[in-house]
Amino acid sequence: MARVVALFALIVSLAVSGCGGEDEDRASPPVVDVALDFTPNAVHAPIYAAVRRGFDRANGIDLRIRQPGGGPDSLKLVTSGKAVLGVLDINDLPIARRRGIDVIAVGELVNKPLAALIAQPQIKRPRDLEGRTIGVSGLPSDPAFVKAIMAHDGGDASKVRELTIGFKAVSALLTGRVAAVPAFWNVEGVALRQRGRAVREFRVDEFGAPPYPEVLLVTARSTLRRQRARVLAALRAIAAGIEEVRAHPAAATRQIAAAAQTDDLKLIGAQLDAVAPLFATGLRLERPIIRRWADFVLRIGLADRKPEVDEAFDFSLAR
Repeated sequence: MARVVALFALIVSLAVSGCGGEDEDRASPPVVDVALDFTPNAVHAPIYAAVRRGFDRANGIDLRIRQPGGGPDSLKLVTSGKAVLGVLDINDLPIARRRGIDVIAVGELVNKPLAALIAQPQIKRPRDLEGRTIGVSGLPSDPAFVKAIMAHDGGDASKVRELTIGFKAVSALLTGRVAAVPAFWNVEGVALRQRGRAVREFRVDEFGAPPYPEVLLVTARSTLRRQRARVLAALRAIAAGIEEVRAHPAAATRQIAAAAQTDDLKLIGAQLDAVAPLFATGLRLERPIIRRWADFVLRIGLADRKPEVDEAFDFSLAR
């Protein structure tokens, strides 16, 4: 009798253990870290919406958003394997690859340029910045964009002084520390206008740039080989997040405001209104436009040779 009881207890124990394991698997999908390139803002709304609405879980993963520290570090997290995906400005991609960092773009968040030189109101045109101080974030693309925009207007960027200000473009302009900053017109530009500050915006696509996708989702090539299914699941979740943001912008505004630790819903809403029309449906990369961008970055000196588009971009994932 004792042997029968013991055997029954063992069977019950194994059954409970098996059920617990299944529940645990269902409750704990694999974590996929996404590293942001910048403090949370409206551009990141589809990523946050994917988490809020459970689109990550619906695709079998658990998206975890990694905010930047004191400087831009999404590439570092991606290349070290601490993040599966990273958000990256397209113009930082050839710089990274030139340094031997084998990252590859797998989708686009925003399908138009957002970069601009945002200047004090007395700066009538880019070439007026000669002899002035320009604030730069520390991103390697900043000096190239200053040079490109000024050169297109007949100016000489070697005649400006650079001051590293990190991500403090708004305060640097408000306090008059700098005459201009390379920044995003949809973030800093909107913030300055919301504060009633008159500024000049010299948008890069008005000064020689093609309509390239400003914001990319990138991964390490080694990660793509090992975790292709997880990368694809993350892209599907974020693509669904774009549709969610378009359908419910007020909810997206509240979520980004919370992530950015601000109660200025008016500002976040205005920034979202500015960028929402530019979200890339399906995150799909367009090869002809990327080829035009490759010609552009070679021309402005962001790359010492034309980027190999088929090496730096995977067009097969986001469709």
